Amino acid sequence: MSKYAFYPGCSLESGGIEYGMSSQAVADALGIEFLEVPDWNCCGASSAHMTDHLLSLALPARIMALAETLPVTEIVAPCAACHARFAAVEYELGRDDDLKQKVNSLLERPYTGKVKLRYYIDVFSNPDTLSKIEKKVKKSLKGLKVACYYGCLFVKPPKVMQFVDDPENPQAMDNIVRALGAEPIPWPYKTECCGASLGVTEEDHCTKLCNDILRFARDSGADCIVAACPLCQANLDMRQVTVEKKYGVSYRMPIPFFTQLIGLALGLNPTSLGMKKLFVDPAGILKKVGVA
Repeated sequence: MSKYAFYPGCSLESGGIEYGMSSQAVADALGIEFLEVPDWNCCGASSAHMTDHLLSLALPARIMALAETLPVTEIVAPCAACHARFAAVEYELGRDDDLKQKVNSLLERPYTGKVKLRYYIDVFSNPDTLSKIEKKVKKSLKGLKVACYYGCLFVKPPKVMQFVDDPENPQAMDNIVRALGAEPIPWPYKTECCGASLGVTEEDHCTKLCNDILRFARDSGADCIVAACPLCQANLDMRQVTVEKKYGVSYRMPIPFFTQLIGLALGLNPTSLGMKKLFVDPAGILKKVGVA
């Protein structure tokens, strides 16, 4: 059984609860064990790194230090913003001993770097797990056309993220979608920014970015956009009404998480995967794959 330290962050138990629900359900079905980091705190995304550099490293470093108390060698963070903060810790503290010492002086338990960061999608897209998924598919998603949306924080900057895939044209989610029987469509916006937290401070900019992503997905023939980050998913899902009003269009494009699609293909109950929690009704895609 694969075992990982699991950092849910602030969103998987609130705004992105369907990501947390589907992640756990799929992990259980595939024999993957997620051990939640004890006494975890907010990683600081996306405000700490804009206000205090030392704090922006100390917050995620504390979490990674706590992960070292678990019987694991790797930690995963489903949220791309959280993942980016952990990647920054590994990159900066791994190259600057003085900075590492300053950060550790603020922590009750020192960060050593013993537990390494794992790209969350890779937990499911690595060859062994992908093979297991293919063998366990009970309901093929054949006929479903999917735009895989990675966003920017999982993949860039490549030297900090140490991304295991092509940062301009990643294929990890595409490979998962193929294993489920669905068709990952080629499209040019899979790593473009959705605006992330700019939706709070610069809503007009965020609305434009979301419209661009939705428009390219629609024009490329997608039935849905599959996401891997709760903030990206919230922007594309929750803001569709705002986008449609501003630009006079109608997308009605469901934005499920990739773990929800895996769960559907494994024959898990859509309710247990949080499908009803999506803002844009996924009934159309559920009907298309025969699970409505």
